[in-house]
Amino acid sequence: MGSLNKSRNEDSEAQLIGIYEIGKLLGSTFDLDRALHDVLNILSSYLQMRHGVVTLDDGTGEQVLAAVTGMSLREARDGALKYPMQAIRPVLEGSMPMVVPSAVGDPALADYIAEFLDPDDDSLAFLCVPVKTNDKPFGTLSVVRGRESGAHRGFQHDIRFLTMVGTLIGQTVGLYRKVLADREQLMEDNARLQKQVIKIKPAAARTAGLEDIVGSSEAMARVFAQVQQAAPTKATVLLRGESGTGKEMIAHAVHMLSKRTDKPFVKVNCAALSESVLESELFGHEKGAFTGAVADRKGRFELANGGTLFLDEIGEISANFQSKLLRVLQEGEFERVGGAKTIKVDVRLVAATNRNLEMAVTKGEFRADLYFRLNVVPIFLPPLRERHGDVALLADHFLKQFNQENGRKVGITSKALQTLQRCNFPGNVRELENCIYRTATMAQGDVIDEIDLSCRRDLCLSSTLWDGKVGQGQAASHLVPVPTLPVREVAAAPPPSVSAPMAPAEPVPEVDLDSLDERSRLVQAMERCGWVQAKAARLLGLTPRQIGYALKKYDIEIRQL
Repeated sequence: MGSLNKSRNEDSEAQLIGIYEIGKLLGSTFDLDRALHDVLNILSSYLQMRHGVVTLDDGTGEQVLAAVTGMSLREARDGALKYPMQAIRPVLEGSMPMVVPSAVGDPALADYIAEFLDPDDDSLAFLCVPVKTNDKPFGTLSVVRGRESGAHRGFQHDIRFLTMVGTLIGQTVGLYRKVLADREQLMEDNARLQKQVIKIKPAAARTAGLEDIVGSSEAMARVFAQVQQAAPTKATVLLRGESGTGKEMIAHAVHMLSKRTDKPFVKVNCAALSESVLESELFGHEKGAFTGAVADRKGRFELANGGTLFLDEIGEISANFQSKLLRVLQEGEFERVGGAKTIKVDVRLVAATNRNLEMAVTKGEFRADLYFRLNVVPIFLPPLRERHGDVALLADHFLKQFNQENGRKVGITSKALQTLQRCNFPGNVRELENCIYRTATMAQGDVIDEIDLSCRRDLCLSSTLWDGKVGQGQAASHLVPVPTLPVREVAAAPPPSVSAPMAPAEPVPEVDLDSLDERSRLVQAMERCGWVQAKAARLLGLTPRQIGYALKKYDIEIRQL
């Protein structure tokens, strides 16, 4: 009796080790065929089995061989193995194990068992357990072994062991099929999205020098016309518009379309430098003019001689420096910092600002004489919210740039573009570029859909910049430019009155939602929908939660009709 208990304890310990080895094996690979075959090999070591088989549902309700021992799976499926599929039906239908202690005498198993029966051996047993998770079995695990090898312990011990193995197999197969189904679903979704990817027709070819500027809207067409008219002259150009509208690119276009195109194009950001550094940067300095001036250095005016100098953020320079800059613009001459020699230069100036210079002049923050010297040919760059027709072209342009830089082939759906076209973009073209790059980088596949956009998941932090007003350059963008005069008449035209109030705009009878600012769009949509939030959300392409958040953000009181 003691030896029997000892033998059972040893068998139990061995089977625990077997369960551990099988679990580790199944969790280490997604090659299902290889894993199931290796499981059967482990079972042969712990059950002294002569043959093992795993069958699985093929998706139509029929069982197929998934793993066998002693031959290749292809040979077994081609008929080399006479496996009794009909005999294992009770295991699948009843979800209960099957034990046939004397399989040799069972007619349903005779042909299968004969393949593993030794001439002097007629004591083979057939054990079969279901492969399942929590639902109906979808496969079986069966072994053929000598009946005498389990005589001292009975078949129940081995059935429990096989049932645990069958459960492990079931969990692995279930996970494998789920991953496979998810992958197929992702491929289907990607294929569906690929069909929605639109091909954006490129804008018509423009004059050389303007080809890098994307835009076909009426607002940009006016800008292009003004640039082409002003560029060939020597007139100073003042670019007005909010931050991110592309003033530097327009400045470069003015240079490229001028007679100075083969001369230097030099640019300086006036807001990025202190007054002393800016003076040295623009006018240069002599050796020993200040600590660190170890050699003579040419300034940007000298470097741009014969070409174009672009002064960005001109509205940020100090009052003291304004007078120094005015002299250069009037006389075309200056002295280097620490020097006495007068240097003459021939420079065409293009300046840019997002400030309301007229208001700055009235407040005494900007010299009126410098304002008139700069404001010879003003060109107003429209904010992106006033050129929604260009959003698709710009998005396509930036997406192509992203793909080229990162070796990707990301596309965008029409729904995503529609969402972008509804955005006010307080940061203008620069913000749209960042949005496209961010979304393309974080997109799971090769298609940007509406749900991939940050604003559709309440993750667009730049929306906090938008409070129902115009963007950063509101002071400049509210100005309404007068019809462009021919350049030859500009010098003769009297300067505009700085303090003259602007005429009020005529009311618009019918307003397109896309032409309104964010707060006005919300109010207009709510009024159209009888102040029903769900209807207004559908009209604006938002969720009810998003429109509720927006109403609260802009402090819009809900009216009861």
